[in-house]
Amino acid sequence: MSLAATPQAVNVLDAGSLLGAFGVLGIAVVLFAETGLLVGFFLPGDSLLFTAGLLCVPGTHGPVELSLPQVLIAAVAGALLGAQAGYWIGRRGGRALLARSRAGRLREGAARAEELLGRYGHARAIVLARFVPVVRTVLNPLAGALDVSAGLFTLWQVVGGVLWTAGLVLAGYALGSSVPDVDRYLLPIVAAVVVVSLIPLAAEMLRSRGRRTAEGDNS
Repeated sequence: MSLAATPQAVNVLDAGSLLGAFGVLGIAVVLFAETGLLVGFFLPGDSLLFTAGLLCVPGTHGPVELSLPQVLIAAVAGALLGAQAGYWIGRRGGRALLARSRAGRLREGAARAEELLGRYGHARAIVLARFVPVVRTVLNPLAGALDVSAGLFTLWQVVGGVLWTAGLVLAGYALGSSVPDVDRYLLPIVAAVVVVSLIPLAAEMLRSRGRRTAEGDNS
């Protein structure tokens, strides 16, 4: 007598769980939510892209086998459409949404995003924000709320989106292709990617805290 397989709950914070449950479609949906909807700030965009690249390598014993062209198309489409949606949400009241949010990380991300826009200018900030978790979620609606021109935003969010998605997917694929049985080390590799992705945000927070302390001492 055979027993039906018990469906396992999907862990939205775990890239392998998301890919195993939803495959390529999950990549597009997660990146759209992370870059376009403020509620998606906690989603694992960096580790999802890198893990998807690893799972495109033939012979990798992961939760699912993926196609590299399909992964690249889904990743780029989700990231670009999400950023554009976030921008238009911002044009229609992004600051009010951020002000009402109770998530401390989201408010901190908004402060970092606004600082990036002021320090580096719109073009560079839009590209750089793609590589900083949380900041890439809030910068798009913030750019809309600050009336950054639609043409400039679209151009540079496409540049940043393609660099971010394709770069991480291809990095994962290259590592999987060059290291035999890389799937044995999948968890520590993904953990390392998460840690590395958080370094820019942590560094920016420390710099900001240092500037506030210096300003307080001088006042």
